[in-house]
Amino acid sequence: MQLEDLHSLTSQALTDIANADSADALENVRVHYLGRKGKLPEIMAGLKDIAPEDRPAFGKGANDFKVQVSEALQSRKTELLSHSSPADAIDVTLPGNTGFRGGIHPIRQIMLRVIDIFDRIGFNVATGPDVESVFNNFDALNTPADHPSRDEQDTFYLSDGSLLRTQTSPIQIRHMLQNPPPVRIIAPGRAYRRDTPDATHSANFHQVEGLYVAENVSLADLKGDLTYFAHEIIGKNTNVRFRPHFFPFTEPSVEVDFTCHVCKGKGCRVCKNSGWIEILGAGMVDPRVFEQVGYNPETTTGYAFGMGLERIAMIMLEIDDIRRLYENDARFLRQFA
Repeated sequence: MQLEDLHSLTSQALTDIANADSADALENVRVHYLGRKGKLPEIMAGLKDIAPEDRPAFGKGANDFKVQVSEALQSRKTELLSHSSPADAIDVTLPGNTGFRGGIHPIRQIMLRVIDIFDRIGFNVATGPDVESVFNNFDALNTPADHPSRDEQDTFYLSDGSLLRTQTSPIQIRHMLQNPPPVRIIAPGRAYRRDTPDATHSANFHQVEGLYVAENVSLADLKGDLTYFAHEIIGKNTNVRFRPHFFPFTEPSVEVDFTCHVCKGKGCRVCKNSGWIEILGAGMVDPRVFEQVGYNPETTTGYAFGMGLERIAMIMLEIDDIRRLYENDARFLRQFA
């Protein structure tokens, strides 16, 4: 093949491309000229038969042939697609896009489950702002002025004297200030504390707190409702243990443990061989809290409880590091979708 033949072949290829009236016809033209057994490999194979002094010019011509034919093919393909119907415009040779179904975040899943359980026994959901007053967050909850939780090292204070709530208990105060007894609510939401993030702590976390206020509410009511919750959230064979504790806003106060979900109470690494997992704090509402919201402590009693949702999520979903819940790693979160 001479250089003139190469020029003629280029012209013929461009004509064939222009005359291709469909994607299939255009593909046949591409294979004929640029395919493995097409004209271009034949041209390159014949390069050795060209006289040495003519090879540079012939090599350049072969490269021009490849470039011109490739560009013409792409241009004609675009032109055919622009004039085709939507169904024909789909390029089936492109790799497919894998779609993933979205899901509810693990923390939200746990929150909805807790809300559903307490809804069955008559609790309504109450909400409130994340930015709170010192009165609602501390004073009304019988927290002493010198309590460590009120220190700037533990609480996020704002320039106007308000703060980011350290618990969802202020929602209970707001509700009691606006509603007379009886009150039966749960208060789910975010809380904020100055804390160094690690495997089990975060400066921004979620709580669900509960409050039941009426006449003749007793510790037996608290134990019964929390035992019901334990059976529903973990399982019917879950045992519940109440241990004496102290909280400023409840008296008496208790910490509540559930049977370890891993070893079923036999003792393991997760429960530090105790057979129990600490889940929440609770107690009978201190009469001084009732006085702050205008309830008569002589005729009114009630109980309150609070639990961290991240802790429950770590237990139920067997997550070893709380930070995994907030890293937005789709591979991790997709497990719980």
